[in-house]
Amino acid sequence: MSSDPISLTWSSQFAVASPSRASSLPGDKILLPPSALEQLLAAAPVITTESSSRPHTTAFDPFNPYTYAAERQARAQLQDRQQQLPQPLTFRLVNPQNGRVVHAGIREFSAEEGEVVVSKFLRESLGLEDGEGHITPESTGSDSGDHDEVMVNGVEQLAANGRSVQKLTVHAKQLPKGTYVKLRPLEAGYDPEDWKSLLEQHMRNNFTTLTNGEVLVVHGGRGAGGKNEEFRFLVDGFKPEGDGICVVDTDLEVDIEALNEEQARETLKRIAAKAQKAPGTTQGSSVGGKLELLRGQDGQVLGGEYVDYEILSWDRSQGLEIELSGVDEEDEIDLFVSPYSAQQRVRPREDEYVFAELSSKYPKRIRLQPTNVELDEAEAVWVSIHAYTPQNSDAAKTSSNIPAKFYIRASTFDPATVTTSEDSVDSESSHNPDEVQCKNCNQWVPQRTLFLHENFCLRNNILCQQGCGTVFQKRSPAFQTHWHCPHDTFHGNTPLSHTKHDSIFHTPQACPSCDLEFPSIPTLAQHRTATFPQEGDPLNPTPELLLSGLTPHELADGARTTECHLCNAIVRLRDMATHLKHHDLERLSRPAPRLCRNTNCGRTLDGASKNGDTRGGTRTGQGPGNDVGLCSVCFGPLYVSLYDPEGKALRRRVERRYLSQLLTGCGKKWCVNEFCRTGRANRGGDGKAVSTKEALPMVKPWLEGLAGKGYDTPLHFCVDEASQKRRVLAELLAAEKGLDGKGGYAMEWCVAALEAEGGDLDKARSWLKSWAPQRSEVH
Repeated sequence: MSSDPISLTWSSQFAVASPSRASSLPGDKILLPPSALEQLLAAAPVITTESSSRPHTTAFDPFNPYTYAAERQARAQLQDRQQQLPQPLTFRLVNPQNGRVVHAGIREFSAEEGEVVVSKFLRESLGLEDGEGHITPESTGSDSGDHDEVMVNGVEQLAANGRSVQKLTVHAKQLPKGTYVKLRPLEAGYDPEDWKSLLEQHMRNNFTTLTNGEVLVVHGGRGAGGKNEEFRFLVDGFKPEGDGICVVDTDLEVDIEALNEEQARETLKRIAAKAQKAPGTTQGSSVGGKLELLRGQDGQVLGGEYVDYEILSWDRSQGLEIELSGVDEEDEIDLFVSPYSAQQRVRPREDEYVFAELSSKYPKRIRLQPTNVELDEAEAVWVSIHAYTPQNSDAAKTSSNIPAKFYIRASTFDPATVTTSEDSVDSESSHNPDEVQCKNCNQWVPQRTLFLHENFCLRNNILCQQGCGTVFQKRSPAFQTHWHCPHDTFHGNTPLSHTKHDSIFHTPQACPSCDLEFPSIPTLAQHRTATFPQEGDPLNPTPELLLSGLTPHELADGARTTECHLCNAIVRLRDMATHLKHHDLERLSRPAPRLCRNTNCGRTLDGASKNGDTRGGTRTGQGPGNDVGLCSVCFGPLYVSLYDPEGKALRRRVERRYLSQLLTGCGKKWCVNEFCRTGRANRGGDGKAVSTKEALPMVKPWLEGLAGKGYDTPLHFCVDEASQKRRVLAELLAAEKGLDGKGGYAMEWCVAALEAEGGDLDKARSWLKSWAPQRSEVH
């Protein structure tokens, strides 16, 4: 086959798809529609190849002169001809609005017709907007005439509802194989040891082309302080020269050159400073390593870094105690422990550990009982020391430059002996009989010196009044900075400890693998280290892991099931978000409850259940059973087994009910019915009886509207105390605004919520949030 490059001439213009469609596209990849592949094949040149060795005639016999001559003539006249696309297939993208140009590789031909899906990297390089105003020619409804052709910077675009379609011109462009590229770091201090391997992997996995002038962003791991590292490089020159090269199947030499001399000097300075703080140096963190029982080790750790130890063997019939001490009061060093086993195969970290001691009190101890299920089949115990540093603060920069000292020691203990000795410690037996306790500092002193001690103690010492029992000198800095958390029992004496506590225990966190939300770091760590197999060692992934494309945590934890808090269905964790969206669609389409026609009643006609069913009673045969709009409880006193097709007898019973309320009252102390003598008296009225002559005109409008199927005319009957209370609470709920200051819930939904939750106001609010649409969502 000929080795000459295949020339391909093709271009087309496409609407840019929404950014949400490109969430999984890496690097410089694009998606084109299937029709683009057909057009490319049609435009591809026909490649002529040499005749193959197979016979071209059906009865070829090399020893037969006639068939041999026929075969030779067929080979001379017939040659193999085929269409062939160049490999790899590359494109030149042009944004007609700003003239920006970038090259790209193809991922698939699976986009919608008329659209091109571009990766986030390409969007930034082309200067495309990230708004949601992206529409396709199909979605504009071209047959309905609801859009017009407009000109934007000389480019014809579709407009619908005031929004314009962003378009790209895509050209087939075959780029030469690159042999050299120059990259310039955009920030000083990039250490090749940190980014070199990451850059190679990033290029190999995500890029087909490089364009002169584009910016490569390489994501690293977590740096000091827990912040994700990011390396940015400017592409500045190629060989062979041009505006783009192909980086597939080629030996590419990469040269890193600083933007200027100042940046080069700053980079060398930072690398040298980093080398001085490398693990094992006097200014860096300790190396860590094996931690033997009863042999403590002194160490130090820089802010935001970890020092890792391993306990490889211990007496498994005894308990294991890890103690951290020797820490300065101004430092915040935490102790993390995770058994290395099939359930947990990563080093303990702040958001992924099994055991931890996060308080601000020293010494810190973690005791592992021999009966701990986490120690079953554990190959070792991993211990990590972490120096907490607040992110994005001057304190973080200062503390991260000075390593914090610590002392770590591991030992075994007898659980029964330790428990007995601790329980037997009695404060009464730890002092002499002639000693008394100071009421200010709780210290035991001889009774003969109590007067002198109290005089001195009351002048100089103060006892914390919030229950922790700590005694301070009145003018000490520790007393000035002493704090207690209003949400739990934690307390401390430094601003750093307060910041750390809020960050760890009162800051919401998201799982980086499955995006579940958690209220604190400990709950996130418990989620990430739950006792389930993590599909082996992440460093040696299984075939299932490679084929799934998931992380070990996603593969194992996402497949676990949990119970939906709304419908009690068993749902996989990875499917929970979709499952809850179905509930949200049901919430918006659920039929609204029908209220009882009685304005004092706190019930619905069809009954409401705890699972959001607004027709539950009717489905189970417990509906109202009448056509006048009253619930079964309110209609009960009016029911008689009498054939009354015109409703005359019913109206007479309603009239007698009204007259009974107005003339004599119901006699219920909770009644506040304005059409009841007792209710008027309870509401602060005169409580006088209404004469029959006055009552009949009052009742007449309600009787005339009784037959109306629209239930526009209300009724006013006395009800039981629980129903009346629910009605009052429903009116209060209906008056509340939503979280956006608008919204809120309609009266019928509030009545249904209180009916379903038995009048509990807090549970009714939760019911509304789960099952009812807000006013602003109802169209």
